[in-house]
Amino acid sequence: MTEETRCGFAALVGAPNAGKSTLLNRMAGAKLSIVSPKAQTTRFRVLGILIRHATQILIVDTPGIFRPKRKLDRAMVAAAWSGSEDADVTLLLIDAKSGLDDATTAVIEQLANAGRRVWLVLNKTDLVTPQSLLPLTAAVAEMIPVEHVFMISARTGNGVDDLLDRLAESLPLGPFLYPEDDMTDLPDRLLAAELVREQIFLQTHEEVPYGATVETESFVERPDGSVRIDVTVYVGRASHKAILIGERGRRIREIGLKARLQLADLLDRPCHLFLNVKERAGWDEERARLRAIGLDDNA
Repeated sequence: MTEETRCGFAALVGAPNAGKSTLLNRMAGAKLSIVSPKAQTTRFRVLGILIRHATQILIVDTPGIFRPKRKLDRAMVAAAWSGSEDADVTLLLIDAKSGLDDATTAVIEQLANAGRRVWLVLNKTDLVTPQSLLPLTAAVAEMIPVEHVFMISARTGNGVDDLLDRLAESLPLGPFLYPEDDMTDLPDRLLAAELVREQIFLQTHEEVPYGATVETESFVERPDGSVRIDVTVYVGRASHKAILIGERGRRIREIGLKARLQLADLLDRPCHLFLNVKERAGWDEERARLRAIGLDDNA
């Protein structure tokens, strides 16, 4: 007798820097979504595909929800809410250390009006005292009905298995929607651009990472099994371009080196990565630039 399978979507929703991308990567056991200590790193919906027991769990990592100012910001927030609309379960991820700050409260209020099935996931519990978690849980429960509460650390992995086990048994019966060896629906060329953008976040400071976007111009398979990838980094200011390139090109070479090593590991083949930096004022208001990074330009 064939074992019954389950399959469904779980959307990760929360304020910027709640740890959504770290949790997705922990659940998937692989680097699918870029991570940095800075808020608003994720810009579009990322799907993580994993199998737990006889269940295919489709984890939707969404951008952090915040008050938008630019067209880019509006598209990011729209991507966050649309990513959770059709999910079977919404995982409301809250930074237990930050608690109910203004950004988190705004997310909860909007989620409460949507009437979705919500599980509360308190993250970074390794950074707070256990006594602080119960009052926080009670305060959230007063604002929105939650089916279950999980206390985890995406960084250490503590509590994540329990969350995955409950998801595996709670998602609807049905066939798998993706091949069993798929880990994400991200195209390789978009993954390449994201790994470069992650290094920009990690290696530059202040407004530079937020003033840059990354696009893969070409992704060419070579006869020897390797791949050549040409990537363009667009920045809004000449000063940002100078910072990214660095003295005698050292910064951009280091960005390319670290992104290439990660990409080769993920794609399991040699990668030849070439970076070009271009100044393009106002790119964050351009429809073509937003479409290139997987965002809806009508936001």
